[in-house]
Amino acid sequence: MGLLPSWVESANEPGCDFPLNNLALGVFDTDQGPRCGVAIGDQIADAATLEAIGLLDLGAPLLTHPSWNALMAAGPDIWADFRNQITALLHEGAPKRAQTAPHLHAIQGATLHLPFTVSEFTDFYAGRHHATNVGTMFRGADNALPANWLHIPIGYNGRASSVVVSGTPVRRPWGQVKTPDESVPRFTPSQRFDFELELGAIVGQSSTGPVSVAQANDMIFGYVLLNDWSARDIQAWEYQPLGPFQSKATATTISPWIVMRAALDPFRAPPPNRDIPLLPHLADSGDDFHDIALEVALSPKGGKAQTITRTNTRELYYSPAQQLAHHSTSGCPMRMGDLLGSGTISGATPDSRGSMLELSWGGQTPINLNGTPRAFLDDGDTVIFHGAAIAPDYRIGFGPCDGTILPALPNPYAP
Repeated sequence: MGLLPSWVESANEPGCDFPLNNLALGVFDTDQGPRCGVAIGDQIADAATLEAIGLLDLGAPLLTHPSWNALMAAGPDIWADFRNQITALLHEGAPKRAQTAPHLHAIQGATLHLPFTVSEFTDFYAGRHHATNVGTMFRGADNALPANWLHIPIGYNGRASSVVVSGTPVRRPWGQVKTPDESVPRFTPSQRFDFELELGAIVGQSSTGPVSVAQANDMIFGYVLLNDWSARDIQAWEYQPLGPFQSKATATTISPWIVMRAALDPFRAPPPNRDIPLLPHLADSGDDFHDIALEVALSPKGGKAQTITRTNTRELYYSPAQQLAHHSTSGCPMRMGDLLGSGTISGATPDSRGSMLELSWGGQTPINLNGTPRAFLDDGDTVIFHGAAIAPDYRIGFGPCDGTILPALPNPYAP
């Protein structure tokens, strides 16, 4: 499939994140209250209003609330019908162009909100290069991967309450830390604050028991870029024996646009080579990995943004569908609106690592940021993620996913 031409001219421009092939879903506000919208070029089609005036007919009102959860709950047939109807309204030569055009708004200047209500959040550890890098730093190269890593997607349950939309400032957290040469821990602001470059999968259909990888793939509604901010010094002290807790609870930032799974179907990628075959219930289904180019830029306060890493979702060892299937194996019910983070996505080369921890190798080899050595994130830094699946004549983009670090609050427990 090539570029689908739209009468919204900006959607046809080279390098546009939001061509008609994409139809990314967001919640926006232009001083009339938050409502559901579809990104098209540099515009937002007001889907809630298009439904209210009858240009969209999904069989029941699904867009009356500023969230895409109702559409998710309606199921894959309605997802496909929605995409077909929006495509018909925005396609070049659309007969209802005149009725649709008044309900477009510029993305520039619109306020973007969380695009869906997050039910639960689970973060995985599904990138082999990242797991190997971190394991090498802390346990040595011979014991980099835990014994279970090549058999199951490792994860932990996070906090849905701390998921925020791109553009929301992130406050440097306080926490308990202890270095090897200290006899007792200290309560202090994190000095090793970090980003984690991830892909977030949104569960669009609930389950009540174990599901296969193929079933899990069909349950996924779409994807967002995801930054699971991490306080590495807090994590180093707390993670034994049960894993991350407060070190990952500060915030998880997601991009404001949901890229529906259907938009990424032309960008399927083969699974990775496996040293050890997966057990049958987690075996590769053949269509659950994607080719999505990712990059991170870091902009210091008052300084110029600099791209510091580039990688690709092909580097994942476990697909989002495999993560979701594994999550369900115990009978754990999955909920519509669940968010699954992939874990940090790093490549094989130093310039493709998806966190400051890896880029600076634990602070031993700081990166050069506009001539200044940097090991972790400073107050005032803005971290910006971009991602896109790229075809010869169009791209399926996510838009930016960014957050700026605010200084830590005064000691909240000081007398």
